[in-house]
Amino acid sequence: MTYNKFTVNSNDSGQRLDKFLSKALPSLPFSMMYKAIRTKDIKVNKKRTSHDFRLCEGDIVEVYLKEDFSKKIEFDFKKLVPDVQVVYEDENLLIVNKPQGVSVHPDAVQEKSTLIDHIKAYLYQKGEYIPENENSFAPSLCNRIDRNTTGMVICAKNSASLRQINQMIKNNKVCKKYLLLCHGLLSKKSGTLTNYLEKNSDKNIVHILNSPTRNTVTAITKYTVIRENKALNISLCEAELMTGRTHQIRVQFAHIGHSLVGDGKYGINRDDIKMGFKYQALCSYSLEFFPDKDSFLNYLSGKCFTISVPFSDFI
Repeated sequence: MTYNKFTVNSNDSGQRLDKFLSKALPSLPFSMMYKAIRTKDIKVNKKRTSHDFRLCEGDIVEVYLKEDFSKKIEFDFKKLVPDVQVVYEDENLLIVNKPQGVSVHPDAVQEKSTLIDHIKAYLYQKGEYIPENENSFAPSLCNRIDRNTTGMVICAKNSASLRQINQMIKNNKVCKKYLLLCHGLLSKKSGTLTNYLEKNSDKNIVHILNSPTRNTVTAITKYTVIRENKALNISLCEAELMTGRTHQIRVQFAHIGHSLVGDGKYGINRDDIKMGFKYQALCSYSLEFFPDKDSFLNYLSGKCFTISVPFSDFI
């Protein structure tokens, strides 16, 4: 019989017991977890409880199991020399400028030295993230951008901030704007693109369908043309995401006949490479926050963060 004891900290507080255990003991099968809760082999404060019990700071979770499901994790990020371009930072969140060619999370292309790895290394060296002191939390990204898209990404330093920012994004209280270069001169200089997107996960590509199905999601993007270069037949546009879908801007602009410069997935970029654009000319360059008045993040109200865009002066 093995014994694990966890003291719930501020980053664990508010979680359901089963959600907490799935992170604290990630190798523990769900079926075994739920059985152990029912048979009182998992207790909270020495009492029988339910899987959906909400934990509070200071609660004691005790786990008695035949096998040892303790976390055996190698924290490879500790070996990194952090390379993080900080745009803004406070005790709750970190906004960084992600360079082109870096994955935000491990994927088929990049398994290690991802953006989140460098952020963890950065916070670890500052003493703000000590993984051995955490039961279930690690610094987490609140938004994602494609590996070859540049720009700002938000990281929550604690679980309360993660919940708040994710809820703000869900409620469109974080205004995310992009700058992009696209082929052609748009006939409408501003407008809203609304489409039904279906994702092929195996090929990591998105298709636009004419009508919604159970497999589609709605994508909405507002755009404005900033400048045009008639000689090069290229436009600089600002796009505001009203929804956050995979490859949303790239596939929507390609769908209206104005694929992004350098985008070989939804366009043809052979000539773009000659101009210096190996990948899509797309940058998440502006973030503005609109938290509720009673939110502990209300100090961010109306704050707008912007970064310079490498290709903005191309035309």
